[in-house]
Amino acid sequence: MSQAPEIHRFSDTQELTRAAAELFLEVGRQAITQRNCFLAALSGGSTPKTLYSILASEDYAQQLDWSKVHFLFGDERSVPPTHVDSNFAMANAMLFSPLHIPSTQIHRIRGEDPPEAAAAHYETTLRHLTAAVPGQWPQLDLVLLGMGDDGHTASLFPGTASLTEGTRWVVPGTSPQGTRARVTLTLGVINHASVVLFLVAGRNKAAVVRRVLEQRPGDPGPYPAALVRPETGRLLWYLDHAAASELTPTTDD
Repeated sequence: MSQAPEIHRFSDTQELTRAAAELFLEVGRQAITQRNCFLAALSGGSTPKTLYSILASEDYAQQLDWSKVHFLFGDERSVPPTHVDSNFAMANAMLFSPLHIPSTQIHRIRGEDPPEAAAAHYETTLRHLTAAVPGQWPQLDLVLLGMGDDGHTASLFPGTASLTEGTRWVVPGTSPQGTRARVTLTLGVINHASVVLFLVAGRNKAAVVRRVLEQRPGDPGPYPAALVRPETGRLLWYLDHAAASELTPTTDD
């Protein structure tokens, strides 16, 4: 049975991203203590960009053994790794290069390849990294996610076949705008992670945040983000004040 989401509200994006950095380090240290390895799947977007900058800063960089961290990606656009829209390019500039992460610890989705080939290649990469046996889903330590104002997460978009995929770990995705061709982890992979962390900021996300976290009669059918329900892991939503503005007030945070 999936766990109830842990909802945390923050006054602004800076407070949110600093809390996310603390959680990243906490999960990383725990994974390294337990298994001598930390598997983290990264996300694109402006809020993760700020998070990566914080993690690479002097105060935070000293708090984790980066030689034990393997970086993956939740999704990627079908663009070369140097393209301005590449999730890898952003993470490389803000996190990998400043921390001097060796290429052997960075596992990017090959956005320059045809999506089917890139998806198959990335599933093979995941199998090698996680040593999951046939019929078993991989278990990542941390999956970072954002959410679009259409409720999509990673490159799992409303009404697309990727939402109902039940066996594959990585599939092509199709965006209704921007770079249409994508490659994405499936819900099966995301929902078997130890920790899933949504980072959501901005007033334009508030209505969908409320519909995802507080489904009410008459709301549209489940958004992709609402289908993220880890089997046994933790599900956390870090929201700034604007993104949380339509949620029912609570004294939890």
